[in-house]
Parts: sequence; structure tokens; C-alpha cells
Amino acid sequence: QVQLVESGGGLVQPGGSLRLSCAASGPIFGVFTMRWYRQAPGNQRELVASITSTGSTNYADSVKGRFTISRENAKNTASLQMNGLKPEDTAVYYCNLLSSLGSTWGQGTQVTVSS
Repeated sequence: QVQLVESGGGLVQPGGSLRLSCAASGPIFGVFTMRWYRQAPGNQRELVASITSTGSTNYADSVKGRFTISRENAKNTASLQMNGLKPEDTAVYYCNLLSSLGSTWGQGTQVTVSS
């Protein structure tokens, strides 16, 4: 089955940057969309950014202009470059792969923005 592994989370000061990575392995066929979600304590999981197999991207309004999602189809990887981080970006960030066969989630990586 498909597995996703995230990396790159950590503690950063406000205004700083982090880059999250997601590596997919297993039986991946056809087109699929890669997505990043986040969930802060007490909040619902929310979609942060997505990118299709053709490179079309979509962002939550709260991160537009600060976050950039990318992917390398040949390596089945996706990244989320986060700049200008704010305390309200603090959350567990999850990678998600959506294909015609279903949805797969990673284990999540903690991002904490604090001085």
C-alpha cells in the first residue's frame, strides 16, 4: 500500500522559514494530487495547499504569498516551502496523496512558530 513520510518540521522564530518534504512509496499509478493539511490544537484539519500532476496549485488564503507547494513526479515527492512564518501557522502538518484509488495520509510533522 501507499505510504507517505513527512520531514522538515521544527521550531522557528516568527518571520522565519521551513521546508517540509513528503516522500511517497508503494504502488502509485496514474495521476494524483498532493496536498498539505494542518491541524492546530482544538481546530479542525484544514487544507493548506495542493498541487495536481500537471502542476496546478491552490492555496488557502491565509498562506498565499508565503507558502509554495511543489512536486517532483519522477521521485513521487512533494514539498512545502514556508516563508514569513507566523505564530498562527503553528500546527501539525500532514501530507496527503489523493488518487482514483483513494486517499493516503502521512503521520504528520510538528511546526512551531514562536520566539
